[in-house]
Amino acid sequence: MDTTPAPEPPANKPPTDEPPTDEAATSEAVAWERTPPAGTPAPDFTPDQRARGRALRRAQLPWALGGRLAGLALALLLGLTPAGATLVTAVGDWFGGSRTAGVLAGAAALVLLGQALQLPFAAGARTVRARYGLVTQGWAGWALDAVRGLALTLALVLPLALGLFALTAWSPQRWWLPAAGAAALLTAALSFLHPLLIEPVFNRFSPMPPGELRTALLALADRDGVRVRDVLVADASRRTTALNAYVSGFGATRRIVAYDTLLTTAAPREVELVVAHELGHVKHRDVPVGTALGAVGAAVAVVVLGLLTAWRPLLEAAGATDAADPGALPLLAALAALLGALSGPPQCAVSRRIESRADRHALELTGDVEQFVAMQRRLAVANVSDVDPPRVLELLFATHPSATRRIAAARAWQAAPEQRAPERRATPGKSVV
Repeated sequence: MDTTPAPEPPANKPPTDEPPTDEAATSEAVAWERTPPAGTPAPDFTPDQRARGRALRRAQLPWALGGRLAGLALALLLGLTPAGATLVTAVGDWFGGSRTAGVLAGAAALVLLGQALQLPFAAGARTVRARYGLVTQGWAGWALDAVRGLALTLALVLPLALGLFALTAWSPQRWWLPAAGAAALLTAALSFLHPLLIEPVFNRFSPMPPGELRTALLALADRDGVRVRDVLVADASRRTTALNAYVSGFGATRRIVAYDTLLTTAAPREVELVVAHELGHVKHRDVPVGTALGAVGAAVAVVVLGLLTAWRPLLEAAGATDAADPGALPLLAALAALLGALSGPPQCAVSRRIESRADRHALELTGDVEQFVAMQRRLAVANVSDVDPPRVLELLFATHPSATRRIAAARAWQAAPEQRAPERRATPGKSVV
């Protein structure tokens, strides 16, 4: 039962001696919430918008959380029991029974099982999002994207597994020393290659036609001292109605990318604010710094995996003789999945701080708090976001602050101009040159 007290009636409402009926009281409360008295700031989001975002979050959560837990449970089941080693041996025997066959077939089997387990959860989440008008892609297109994702995963995992077990064959005790360096280099390479090789698999990009918006975005980047090669439009509307933009690539490959949904929905000034936020990531070198930290994290993870797979009780539980045994592949996958799950909340916390800093950069670059707030409203409403989620969910899973927190931070920035960097004190509504 909802025990939230009803709002106080407006101060200018004439008193009455007659107590209102329940229906009258409810109507009065709703009217008061939606139409506050003169002089009261209007709420950033209507009750309907808040309820819609909250309902979507509640409907998606079982699918999203269930998928994560099911994937982790499968990895631990196969990695911490002999079931995984038995699977690797069986599929390896289908392809000749050699060590190489065991590694490649075992890795492929683990990927296929994991993807198959995730399909019902992904389909359930897609069905929920479709009910809220966020999906424009048919099931055939969704299935094709799943096949593309599977193909990319296999193209990455199989060579990695083969290289990893070449190192374990070289030294079952010290394989992790060169593997740590290789993991760091691979992380950096993938960060650089992602916009060039991975993004085009799922989206088509076309240059933004010449016009005022393109000129304004390039001028914004120029004022910020960020060199961009081009402004591209991604055909996101083939899949979704969600809005987004980002800056992708390094150096000569850097480009501003805007969803076509954003360009057809948001005002040009709001698009500029989204891009100004993304330029903040470039200005603060978030991508190269994040890549460097990711490379270090990958190297540390490999070291931890090397130390754990040298622990005899774990190997015995997994049914493997040592790290060079292809039967240890599920154990490595399980430990990697567990490390990934444990590192998720700290990574989210770092991400939220980075996103808050990019918000501040957008405000310092443009000085336009009003349009920043309008942009946050539009993004939240169009993406059907829960604008004020439970704090525990935000701490565990959110990579961005909630919309209400971002808006509150923008207004706090506006109210405290003395705390801004002198070179960035912008006049509201005007860009800093």
